Amino acid sequence: MLRHSQALDGLIGRHVTRGIGSVAPELLDVLRIAAYQLYLLERIPAHAAVTTSVSLARERIGDHVAGFTNAVLRKLAAARATTPDEPLHLFLASHPNWLVDRWIARFGEADTRELLEWNNGHPPLVIQPARCSTGDLERQFAAAGIRCFAAPFGAGLVVESSRPELLPGFAEGAFFVQDPAQALVVRFAGFPPGATVYDACAAPGGKALALGRRARVVVAADASRRRVDRLVENLNRAGSGREFVVVANAAHPPVRAVAACFLDAPCLGTGTFARHPDARLRVLPAALARLATEQALLLDAAAKVVAKGGVLCYATCSLEPEENELQVTTFLARHRNFRREPPAGFPAELLSTVGDLATLPQRDGIDGAFAARRVRAG
Repeated sequence: MLRHSQALDGLIGRHVTRGIGSVAPELLDVLRIAAYQLYLLERIPAHAAVTTSVSLARERIGDHVAGFTNAVLRKLAAARATTPDEPLHLFLASHPNWLVDRWIARFGEADTRELLEWNNGHPPLVIQPARCSTGDLERQFAAAGIRCFAAPFGAGLVVESSRPELLPGFAEGAFFVQDPAQALVVRFAGFPPGATVYDACAAPGGKALALGRRARVVVAADASRRRVDRLVENLNRAGSGREFVVVANAAHPPVRAVAACFLDAPCLGTGTFARHPDARLRVLPAALARLATEQALLLDAAAKVVAKGGVLCYATCSLEPEENELQVTTFLARHRNFRREPPAGFPAELLSTVGDLATLPQRDGIDGAFAARRVRAG
């Protein structure tokens, strides 16, 4: 329902005289669920969707909304029966119009359509090994009758399950959940083994877990105490013991000079809409501008704690140039002592022309992600 809420609101609004804005939020959710059943599920008869939804509205809100709910849903059901294919283009979109326009200008109509279809789908569950090897995980899953196979680019295991906490080895910290794109970002960072790593925006901890497999120490920091609680929980379950948590704002790094700094910056998250369908309802052009400003500030702060010869890896889960390649270009103009230096042996098809990591859902079949690796020359 969240993935298609924009399209569902468009359909419902046609049958609400005073407009969709006049419908109370809780009642609107009931209408959305019913519209989802009518238009996107084949196994539920129209009369059943209408009847159960009217009952739900009466139970949750009150008898006074039953007549309104019944009238709107009967009109929806009739429209679905007479013009079954008419609203399909709405379901394809279900994204903010300003964002779709940007993507069409950048990717073209065909690629944008594939991206929208990807975002409206259900991404698979992908896990990364933590306290045991990939082979050990495969054997455990096979013994439990759970199918799994290699994720794209060898970045984890795709598991045919939707409940990671029920998989063998979860409680013991044998693995953690992470999309292949984020695993590739950590691989792209290419930090030297045994380095002290500062992870500036570490919560909820997926990258800190991955970095901790090869580091001497990971200083995992985050400004939000609420998010730090989740970070601690994840590190306690699946960490290596070399990760140490600090509550700290990335604008004021709590470390001296380090050989490796990882900045997974706050971003618009447009590369993860398939995994977080509610996020697309909140993105605004003003937020993009605000985040770009914040990212520049955090990058400047991170640069100050990178030792000579050290590596600074900047990453986002966004598709937007202002947060990615343009952000890096302006950073390098401000900091002439840093240079781009992608790691050796990384898949060339995932690199931009200047050597940054850029994954695209419609092309690579994984989340969208960006990373730039810079080395401090002096």
